[in-house]
Amino acid sequence: MSAYQTLDDLGDITGQRVLVRVDFNVPLQDGIVSDSTRIIRALPTINELRAKGAKVILLSHMGRPKGEAKPEYSMEQVKSALLEHVDAVSFVNDCIGENAKAAINAMADGHVLLLENVRFYKGEEANDLGFAKELATNGDIYVNDAFSTAHRAHASTEALAHLLPCYAGRSMQAELEALSSALESPERPVIAFVGGAKVSTKLDLLGNLVSKVDQLVIGGGMANTFLAAQGVDVGKSLCEHDLADTARDILSKAADADCEIVLPSDVVVASELKAGAANRTVRTSDVNADDMILDVGTKSIADIEARLGHAKTVVWNGPLGAFEIAPFEHGTNAAARAVAKRTQAGAIVSVAGGGDTVAALNHAGVGDQFTYVSTAGGAFLEWLEGKDLPGVKALSKTVH
Repeated sequence: MSAYQTLDDLGDITGQRVLVRVDFNVPLQDGIVSDSTRIIRALPTINELRAKGAKVILLSHMGRPKGEAKPEYSMEQVKSALLEHVDAVSFVNDCIGENAKAAINAMADGHVLLLENVRFYKGEEANDLGFAKELATNGDIYVNDAFSTAHRAHASTEALAHLLPCYAGRSMQAELEALSSALESPERPVIAFVGGAKVSTKLDLLGNLVSKVDQLVIGGGMANTFLAAQGVDVGKSLCEHDLADTARDILSKAADADCEIVLPSDVVVASELKAGAANRTVRTSDVNADDMILDVGTKSIADIEARLGHAKTVVWNGPLGAFEIAPFEHGTNAAARAVAKRTQAGAIVSVAGGGDTVAALNHAGVGDQFTYVSTAGGAFLEWLEGKDLPGVKALSKTVH
């Protein structure tokens, strides 16, 4: 991972205007923030900069207004939720121009100013240098604390970092350190869990992981595609039969990279995906034509738990079964709790991320018991795929 500066590298910033890119693209219900997780994750950076006497100017987007000022996407809706944690917050109805400049000039040291949605300007998503320069005129320093937007080369996440001295905020730093410890310089053996419905959505991820990890546990509907590619009859289970050759290619690449692909040896099947549906556990070789595979079986879970006993690092993306519907949550819950137990015992480093993943871990009651759980979604997936993230790469640039 490229070297980057953090808040530890800041000198005296009393009175300095610090532009902080946060991700306050939070869920709203009737104009009220319904989940403040992203706000809370930005607080360490905001509070540290305030304590250092800086003028903290927050940049964020909300939704997809497509370059138009739409009230339903106004950042003003976030102000009250932010005020629950920070006592000195103002809002201004623009992110550039005279109104923004006047509000910034009126700021006291240690004050926080929330600017209007940067996506109200087309220049944001176009990564327009002219728009970035207008943003830059309102700051002396740039801090990116929004890893969840780092996979987008936008003006406030990429171009702006080239125009001002740039630093990673505490949330960004924590994410990068967690990711580095998981795949770039991990303690081995490394086990990756990859689940979900379709192989087709995770081809790049699988291709990258087989060269990085020692064991790759594949679950969910994805496992069915790999089983079918090896000649196993998966009945009427969710399966991408047209990707059999692709699955076999991934298996071959894994063998060449000395990465063991772990597929279920037994599975839970039912005739329909329905809460409380009659089900049974069978060997993968005994799936009937009218069966649907909806979870991993008890022997598979025991095998996973045994492997975790030797692991030092775990990376997790995606559930092992249809965890949203009882009784098909057992495999995901059991494996997640096993990882959490080893993590809490200090035996492994565990890093997880992705929308379904966060929901699955919370469902299992262990969302706060992994070493790090990323809420970044797309950025986390692109990092797992081995792609450069523009917002991260830009932080390594030196401003002259």
